[in-house]
Amino acid sequence: MFYSLPEETVPHVNTNGIRLSYERSGRGESVLFIMGQAAAGHVWSLHQTPAVQRAGYETVIFNNRGVAPSDVPPGRYSLADMVADTRGLIESLDLAPCRIVGTSLGSIIAEELAIGWPHLVRCAVLMATRPRADVARLAQTMAERALRDSGIRLPAKYNAVDTVTRMLSPATLNDEAAVASWLEIFELAAESSTDGAGQAWVDTTTDRRAALGAITAPCRVIAFTDDRIAPPHLGVETADAIGNCDFVEIPRAGHLGYLERPDEVNAAILEFLGKY
Repeated sequence: MFYSLPEETVPHVNTNGIRLSYERSGRGESVLFIMGQAAAGHVWSLHQTPAVQRAGYETVIFNNRGVAPSDVPPGRYSLADMVADTRGLIESLDLAPCRIVGTSLGSIIAEELAIGWPHLVRCAVLMATRPRADVARLAQTMAERALRDSGIRLPAKYNAVDTVTRMLSPATLNDEAAVASWLEIFELAAESSTDGAGQAWVDTTTDRRAALGAITAPCRVIAFTDDRIAPPHLGVETADAIGNCDFVEIPRAGHLGYLERPDEVNAAILEFLGKY
């Protein structure tokens, strides 16, 4: 999904047996951004990291395993793999205790870090997150796994339409110029990349509500009203499970709400970071 930078343009760290590409920009205390499934870390640079840098922070973005120019080891990845990678990055760059902003899978990685290694996490903004898979989300996940197991490769045009309708809000889908651009972006991405295939097997269905109660770092959950993957009612469950956590819901936005409604998202991120 989206795009990644050429290997020669970004530095790497060695962590957990692989190399992770990363980029540091700006000046000030560090904010680490963790991207969602199959997307390049550089997507944060479209809207979020420039705003955070203007507010006086250094930003650190990186590509998770499976997204070049980070290593793309074969096979199926686990959540433990992803968490260990990010832990190693934080330790290698001496970021701890750091502020974290995550979305989707990136939020779940941040949560697991805060549970298992609380000394690494100063505070966290958790976008498009969920603590479990309800009936509808579990059925969606099982159907996607069955399709991958079948070995069927769907046409790029179909994947683009499927992604756009699942990831974006009706407000965007009903904007003909906007949705045409999104369809083109996702079709090109589907044709040119196999990034993130291993990440597709990371389990995000397990009920972690009890475990989330161990998080002591201040957190903010940002949910998007039209998110079909991590709907607001599941975001509320995450916020309720974490002791020191508030909840913000942004309307007219789907799972990619940080791209659809960047001004509202950035304001919510910066207001929270300013407290901690």
